[in-house]
Amino acid sequence: MTTTTTTEAIAEAIEELQQTFADATVTFESDGAGGAWVTIESIQLGAVYEQETSWIAFQITFPYPEADVYPLFVRPDLRRKDGDGHGEGFQSVTWGPRGEPGTQLSRRSNRLNPAVDTATTKVLKVLKWLSEQ
Repeated sequence: MTTTTTTEAIAEAIEELQQTFADATVTFESDGAGGAWVTIESIQLGAVYEQETSWIAFQITFPYPEADVYPLFVRPDLRRKDGDGHGEGFQSVTWGPRGEPGTQLSRRSNRLNPAVDTATTKVLKVLKWLSEQ
C-alpha cells in the first residue's frame, strides 16, 4: 500500500494555520494526491448568526501555493438571527472525503498572489466576509 504525503509547502501552510488559530483545533488528513483536507474547529461566527461557533474546512491541493484554497465549508445548519437567507456565495453541499453535509462559502481569489495569498490569509478573509454578511 502506498501512502501519499503532503508537499512541504502544504505542511508549512498547515503549521501556519495551527499557529494563527492556536485557540482552535486544527486537524488535517492527506487527500491522497499530495494535498490535504484541513478542518479548524470552534471558530467564531459573529453576531449575525444563531450559532456562535462553527468548524471551517477546506482542501489545500497539490499545486499550492499556486492554487487557490477554494471553496471553504462551514456547519450545514448555519442560520442568520434575522431569518433572512444567506444570499450570494452560500450553498448547501456535501463536501470532503466522507461526503459530509456543509455550507459552502464560495469566495474565489481571482488575482492569486502566492507570495501573500496563503491558506491562512484566505481563511481570515473568508471569516471576515462571513461576519459581515
